[in-house]
Amino acid sequence: MVLKDKKIVLGVTGAIAAYKALELTRLLVKEEATVWPVMTASAREFITPLSLSTLARNAVSSDLFELTEGSKISHIELAQSSDLIVVAPATANLIGKVASGISDDLLTTVISASGAPVLIAPAMNCKMWENRIVQENVARLKKLGYLFVGPETGELACGYEGRGRLAEVSDILEACEDALTIKDLKGEKVLVTAGPTREAIDPVRFVSNASSGRMGYALARAARRRGAEVVLVSGPSYLPKPSGITFVPVTTAEEMRDACVRYYPQSTIVVMAAAIADYRPTKSYPTKVKKDAKTLSIEMERTVDVLHYMGKKKKEAQILVGFALETENIEENAKKKLGEKNLDLVVANTPAGLDSLTNQVTIINRDNDIEVLPPLGKDEIADRILDRVARMRE
Repeated sequence: MVLKDKKIVLGVTGAIAAYKALELTRLLVKEEATVWPVMTASAREFITPLSLSTLARNAVSSDLFELTEGSKISHIELAQSSDLIVVAPATANLIGKVASGISDDLLTTVISASGAPVLIAPAMNCKMWENRIVQENVARLKKLGYLFVGPETGELACGYEGRGRLAEVSDILEACEDALTIKDLKGEKVLVTAGPTREAIDPVRFVSNASSGRMGYALARAARRRGAEVVLVSGPSYLPKPSGITFVPVTTAEEMRDACVRYYPQSTIVVMAAAIADYRPTKSYPTKVKKDAKTLSIEMERTVDVLHYMGKKKKEAQILVGFALETENIEENAKKKLGEKNLDLVVANTPAGLDSLTNQVTIINRDNDIEVLPPLGKDEIADRILDRVARMRE
């Protein structure tokens, strides 16, 4: 959990989207971060300090001259103790003041006095966002190392349609994690596969499995967060497409093979988390098969073994990670797959992890170093796997 025990100053300014800061606060606290809310005077016109302080479990600060316990100046205490400053929503006014070095209230003073990373989530009218001065201010702040998430395009509260909506709260949360993650995979090109494949029986039926794609998506997000350039090849999934990556949707095992062949040569790290169908119907009917007969037999044939192909083509500098889904002799079968597919790491698991938020896995490397993880969320498992990859890279 990247945000656990981190001290985060959450700045809220006077935008209609200020109510979304309440949900962001709830999620940050859920991730076990300590949240110190700071509201501007105009933010109080949109949400109450009581709501924010209740969710944050800390008092809201607004007064520049307020003293904390021990007579320490409030803005210095907040600035020096924070691991991250997040401003969500951030108005054009706030962005302009920070870009110009103006510190005339508590929030801008905290930003000026802190050495912590600053993440800004803009929210404003689309015409304001397009204003050349605003864009110059944003460009200047980015050049100085300030981080931004959003804004998004859509319908605005003022009735306009355009870019200016506050980024989704989930994206802001992920940007917070990005800001606090060590970039130990910077410079790496990571290829991840995820989800199931589908092999058609007829236009409405197919052979597939219960994979949701969560593990692969978690791996792709974690690799990007750690600084890698990521390509995610995904079978059909209801999960939202992760931001900041190259997303390649596929359906069949053959399509997944073709996508992997295309991106494999330039990849330095490959994690094959997809549950690719082992068999497909030898015949796909052009029209829907009617239920006239009491029984129906479908002849099946092997699909292409994508992982075996990649193991044969693997270069010395590449790291190849595979998954082994087993129902018996888990460790033994995983070790067999490690050798046969020429893998550097194999992650063994059971069907209990399919379409689940959690999983329990065993990680095995070429030196027969076995790490049995307890049941964990898939985001944490992804980081544990990439920790092993990063150590191999070192």
